[in-house]
Amino acid sequence: MALLLPTINSPADIKTMDIGQLRKLCSEIRKYMVECCSTNPGHLGSSLGAVELIVGMHYVFDTPKDNIIFDVSHQAYAHKILTGRRSEFRMNRCKNGISGFTCRDESPYDAFGAGHASTSISAAFGMAEAARITGSGAKTIAFIGDGALSGGLAFEGLNNAGGSNADLLVIVNDNNISIDRNIGAIHKHLLRLTTSPFYNTMKSRVWKLLGDGKFRASLQKQVIRLKSNLVHHSGGDLFELMGFRYFGPIDGNDIEAVVRTLQRIKDLGGPRVLHAITTKGKGYAPAEEDQTTWHAPGLFDPLTGHRIKIPARADRWQDVFGEVLLELARKDERIVGITPAMASGCGMNILAREMPDRFYDVGIAEEHAVTFSAGLAAGGLKPICNIYSSFAQRAYDQIIHDVALQRLPVVLCLDRAGLVGEDGATHQGVFDLAAYRSIPNCIIAAPRTEIDLKNLLYTASLHDEGPFIIRYPRGYAEGVQWRDVEFTRLSIGKGVQLKAGEKVAIVALGQFADRAMEAVEGLNVTVWDARFLKPFDKEILADLRSGKYSAILTIEDGCIKGGLYSEICESLSPAACGIAIHPIGVTDEFVKQASQSAQREEYSLTFEKIRQKVLELSN
Repeated sequence: MALLLPTINSPADIKTMDIGQLRKLCSEIRKYMVECCSTNPGHLGSSLGAVELIVGMHYVFDTPKDNIIFDVSHQAYAHKILTGRRSEFRMNRCKNGISGFTCRDESPYDAFGAGHASTSISAAFGMAEAARITGSGAKTIAFIGDGALSGGLAFEGLNNAGGSNADLLVIVNDNNISIDRNIGAIHKHLLRLTTSPFYNTMKSRVWKLLGDGKFRASLQKQVIRLKSNLVHHSGGDLFELMGFRYFGPIDGNDIEAVVRTLQRIKDLGGPRVLHAITTKGKGYAPAEEDQTTWHAPGLFDPLTGHRIKIPARADRWQDVFGEVLLELARKDERIVGITPAMASGCGMNILAREMPDRFYDVGIAEEHAVTFSAGLAAGGLKPICNIYSSFAQRAYDQIIHDVALQRLPVVLCLDRAGLVGEDGATHQGVFDLAAYRSIPNCIIAAPRTEIDLKNLLYTASLHDEGPFIIRYPRGYAEGVQWRDVEFTRLSIGKGVQLKAGEKVAIVALGQFADRAMEAVEGLNVTVWDARFLKPFDKEILADLRSGKYSAILTIEDGCIKGGLYSEICESLSPAACGIAIHPIGVTDEFVKQASQSAQREEYSLTFEKIRQKVLELSN
């Protein structure tokens, strides 16, 4: 039988298919995703589980006139494949390829860009209201996973939309609840009943005949209470209480059930929720059996599922953090760990395994993570809160209002700082230095090696006033032996001179101090590892003013505006001291997807580019 997928260039091409063909198409999409992701890694597990829901949405709704807003959008691979990007999907997350997330600049089918969690309901409500006001007639669907529903923004959107009459459908892709218990005869009967056109027409007529009086209000309360009791075990009561009509749960991996249900509720109007149970990794046995690993598995053999591991040249920063955190927690019973749903990604699962009572995974809720940490600190504990740098942007107000303003000793570890690679613009951790440098009472540090991270964590755990921010990159550290090194309390605000010379002074942060040392081998220049951006080392500033240098080069894996370069310029006042100051870092733009090495090449953060710049300044 001929393949269907090669004939699909837009959602219009699936409109005439029957259920059997749609089922075959779903299978082909899964096979294609596995094939592509085996050699070009991406977010595989979530996308495998969402295939039928995505095919069903494009089959029933009229996209791109109708708007589908994906939450996070790491599960939208089938959407990309169906909407004219099948061939381009082989370059998913690659330089000059397509984004791994939805992107408005990429396709008219990407109604709203995403990459961070819990945004879909708010955005969809806004688009639904825009459709009402403009009279466009567009339908609006928010597609959100059960994990993203743990974020506060999702509930803000539900609360606002539930009090309206917006034509908004929220599809909850739930891959964390047993399908056996929820998909039974009673639930199927309730689903048939609540989605029946006859039932909904009669319901609307009855409420209209009863008018707006007290009797109708009282009767509606009784009906809602009865329905809430009936759907309680499926989670529907929460949505009903927030003003949404609840439908489901359905088997979200049954294309017939998906299509039938969407067709029935498509034109009902008002805010409504469809609850779909799916299996993460559906259709690919290794991904179903180990859902955490196969969320983003890296390279693998598509036939056997054997993952291809690249030999590690050093420990990963996240593993250093995790082991040191556990070691500190053993020494100080006041230390606790907090993370917003990134335990394995940031290495805090190491603490969780040994000391589960001193570990908190608060869900995808960065704002809560920071304020919760502030509460722990106010209560006398030593909270160490680990958040990916790009996600910490969401907790900016909490860092200012709840931690810094009250001088509470919260240690904020920003993993994935700097250039992160293939995840692209939404995930780059390049704004943290500039964002937090202006906040009073903050300490900001960046480790050069594993030993630095170990000692910075130790120093931060002893600090008792204000936030102590430690930022470090994604990937491998420097490869130095650190496990048997004794803890050393560092002097806050003190850098390290790695090399003394003349004419050119280099001031770098983090790993790039080592890259600078490699680049200047054999050259008579000075290299400083600033280590602390705030407070900045006065000894470094005095050296830069000494008159020995005709040029200063700053190196940082963050945005040039507001970071290390700005600190040096503001402190030295180039016009007054007569020294030319040159920056290497991220220019004033959003960094698109590419490998970390390609991004570092783009922004001159490589051994070769640094050396070239130093030679230019030395002449």
